[in-house]
Amino acid sequence: MSHITNIKYLIMCALIFTSLFSKAQDWANLKHYQLENASLEKPLKNEKRVVFMGNSITQGWKQINPEFFEKNPYICRGISGQTTPQMLVRFKQDVVALQPCVVVILAGTNDIAGNTGPTTLEMIMDNISSMAEIASANKIKVVLCSVLPAYDYPWKKGMEPNIKIPKLNEMIKVYCNLKGYTYLDYFSAMADNQNAMIKEYTTDGVHCTAKGYEIMESLVQPAISKALKSKK
Repeated sequence: MSHITNIKYLIMCALIFTSLFSKAQDWANLKHYQLENASLEKPLKNEKRVVFMGNSITQGWKQINPEFFEKNPYICRGISGQTTPQMLVRFKQDVVALQPCVVVILAGTNDIAGNTGPTTLEMIMDNISSMAEIASANKIKVVLCSVLPAYDYPWKKGMEPNIKIPKLNEMIKVYCNLKGYTYLDYFSAMADNQNAMIKEYTTDGVHCTAKGYEIMESLVQPAISKALKSKK
């Protein structure tokens, strides 16, 4: 290897390392909403602010139907690809600091896909319950959503979400009943007889069409109203 080639190789390695190190430094993507959070005013006196915490399904909701968020005191804090440990890291910044009355948490499918490494349903539930408890400690009402149906993941085949998602949803439901939180069952309204998402509701078996979001909207608003009336 020549001297010049060696220098080029070292520079390339340095750039790759810098890029990887930079991403590792913001593993939870805390920067994603920092500017929006900083520019957001405190809620008005009678405002019933709601923060939607989630992954690409939540992020895509605002992209496909921005009016749903603009016409209501709803704030979208979904980030594509995220898992529950990443959401837990940014929960105080992207939820608690915004002073909502209610948080709607839709999370877990990317964990099952293994986006940030191997996990168990118990580990996923631990992270979801931790977010709920942080919210509750800050007097924020909690809506925990069932994970949406998926028969398989296009980007990670063979993870058996059609089997694991119903099991996780049952754990979320039991936890909500135990703690007095509001459980929102999207799954039953959106699944076919194979635990896949009904075709007209999805673009790829995981993410939603406009019709899918219409179903979710029809279910989430009554759940928010229920949570606002709840003791927890």
